[in-house]
Amino acid sequence: MFGLAKKSYNSLMENIYIAIIIYIGLEFFEIQWQKADTLMGVLGKLYRYYRQNIFLFFIMHPTFSFGIALAMLTDLAYAAVALLVIKTIDIATKIILLQQVFEKRELNAEMSTMLLAPLHPYMMYLSIVVYTPLVYFALTSHFMTSF
Repeated sequence: MFGLAKKSYNSLMENIYIAIIIYIGLEFFEIQWQKADTLMGVLGKLYRYYRQNIFLFFIMHPTFSFGIALAMLTDLAYAAVALLVIKTIDIATKIILLQQVFEKRELNAEMSTMLLAPLHPYMMYLSIVVYTPLVYFALTSHFMTSF
């Protein structure tokens, strides 16, 4: 009995680790195509996809879709909902900034200074540090309680 339980526990943890590795890979994809020296550069890259098609813009954010799937898979675990809320706010903020900068062309002096300030090379990688533990907590909290 205990051997079977240990085997299924190990299999469950392997699946959780695989899901986390997939998530990190998706984050690296987003980081690589959005990487720029300034926030204005990031917005420029985002706007290229946004002006083509809003669906393409969302496809280029695969971690958002991963967050939706994670929330459904874990029956709305707190960490999954937190990840989805943060990702939703992130994308909404990007869309608002894109509209303000490229379509309405309304920028005050402080906003233009902020957009042209150089970004630290590792700043884009903070998403991996912040979001990956939420994925882990969501998966383990849901599947370990049902185990």
